[in-house]
Amino acid sequence: MAGCSSWQRVGTSPRPEPAAAVSTLFDASTVYRAMGFLVAGPPLPFVATVHYLADATPDSTLALFGLSFANHALSFQRDGNEFVAQYHVEVAFRTDTAVARQFATDETVRVRTFQETLRADESVIYQQLLGVRPGVYRVTVTVRDRNSPAVAHQERTDTIPRFAGQDVSAPIAVYQATARARAADVPKLLVNPRATLPYGGDSLRFYIEAYGLARGTRLAARALDQDGREPWHDTVAVAGAFAGLLLVIGPGELSVGAGRFEVVPVGAAPAAARGAPFLVSFSDQWAITNYDQMISLLRYFDRPEWVDSLRKASPEERPAVWRRFYKSTDPVSLTPENEALDRYFRRIQVANQRYQEAGDPGWLTDRGEVFVTLGDPDDVFDFSADVTRTGVRGVRWTYNTLRLTLFFQDQTGFGRFRLTPLSRAEYQRVLARVRRGQ
Repeated sequence: MAGCSSWQRVGTSPRPEPAAAVSTLFDASTVYRAMGFLVAGPPLPFVATVHYLADATPDSTLALFGLSFANHALSFQRDGNEFVAQYHVEVAFRTDTAVARQFATDETVRVRTFQETLRADESVIYQQLLGVRPGVYRVTVTVRDRNSPAVAHQERTDTIPRFAGQDVSAPIAVYQATARARAADVPKLLVNPRATLPYGGDSLRFYIEAYGLARGTRLAARALDQDGREPWHDTVAVAGAFAGLLLVIGPGELSVGAGRFEVVPVGAAPAAARGAPFLVSFSDQWAITNYDQMISLLRYFDRPEWVDSLRKASPEERPAVWRRFYKSTDPVSLTPENEALDRYFRRIQVANQRYQEAGDPGWLTDRGEVFVTLGDPDDVFDFSADVTRTGVRGVRWTYNTLRLTLFFQDQTGFGRFRLTPLSRAEYQRVLARVRRGQ
């Protein structure tokens, strides 16, 4: 038994150290890998997972494979009025001696505009359903871009459970789900491969199935945050010996960070609990899992009044304030991304690479601050080679359009370049003018 689809989306913790915040921000793969997912990096980054449900007979288990990646990971070509990309997916379940089950499919992504080809969010979702005998397997995943040499491969060992007697499936994060009435029916699910929820903006949905439990048996469900607190819980009744259930956690009920969703029959031993990880983040592109972390990273953002509102918001107000912040600062409302925030965080990444000084992260140096707020200078002159004449190492940055010249000096000789007092005053004056003009 198999089914396939490829879907395109439309449309109080300690304050972290800044350097740690940035390293985590630009390594989302580390977060998803810690959640137990199959994660591949460049040149074709993806996040994948495998979930299991009961099949028509106990000697077969349904494996639901989900995969997601961004449009910009693929090579698009123009086709008439559209842009088209093709990709190839291979998944195999291997024993020590042979391949037990495998599939390979070719898929196509079509978009109407070039801008859509550049989307960096989770814009493509692929899923496949097939029956596999219970047991221990090496699961291998290979994804290829059909229009370029890009290929990615990941694998892990998985134990496929056998569903017989009384049991509950592990929760599956989904975008959409319709409960099936019996094990012989094909599950109608749209999986959420990254189990990620945009902070304050949507509901988190989990699909579970209960097998062999008496009608009226109650299941206790709860969400645990990264500190072990329980911000959400509920109980639901099983309708019969086979029951599919969709549990929904509403917007704003979960705090930012990684968490775990658990379900267990009421009165059962803790070992009977089934769980799955989830992540509440400001974006599936930015692995920011702490509210204070976000506030720290936004210190240079060109809408300081909005950043101040985020800082002052109470824990209860934060989801709504974040939604307003995101909408108000988004220059292109028709796209799911916030291009202003994307550009800002890209500059932080570049600054961290270019301007690190004596252990300080690059974005927190004076040169990093200027770069993040004003961008690349039109001209850079390093007069450090003339230190015997001037007595100090230094760099001059010139912004022609802004009529701004800035001097950074290394007064200590340890590679710490600081804006001179006059340059600091001139920079702040010009930055204020630039922000007033936006």
